[in-house]
Amino acid sequence: MGMDYRGTIIGESLEDKSIFDKVKVIGTRVEKVTKRHKTQWLRQWTIYTIEIPEARADALAGVISRSIVREHGHAWYVNFKNDRTHYIIFLEKVFKVDRIGVDGYQKVREYGISLGIPEYQLDFSPEVEV
Repeated sequence: MGMDYRGTIIGESLEDKSIFDKVKVIGTRVEKVTKRHKTQWLRQWTIYTIEIPEARADALAGVISRSIVREHGHAWYVNFKNDRTHYIIFLEKVFKVDRIGVDGYQKVREYGISLGIPEYQLDFSPEVEV
């Protein structure tokens, strides 16, 4: 896999879905929405597993951050990572976390919680797989 990035995008989280023309989709699954998801306006999520070449990660993170749905309190994020770096992307805000240290995730968690994202959905750590 080299240093390519792998991650997930919930299709329903994007206003502009043209990003799917720019990334490699390697898997898709549909998940029923429950109260725990805190997105009661949706009946299901379509979760895409994606791969992004390392050279395009910064540019695509920017594109994604401008593509996320603006309604419902911006309570969405997209994330992708490789062995060293983890991108966590909110509406018009991109975090680029060094996976070797643990401190980087604290700011991401605080920001996500401030948007109303349930804390259990922000459980990032260097060990957790995508």
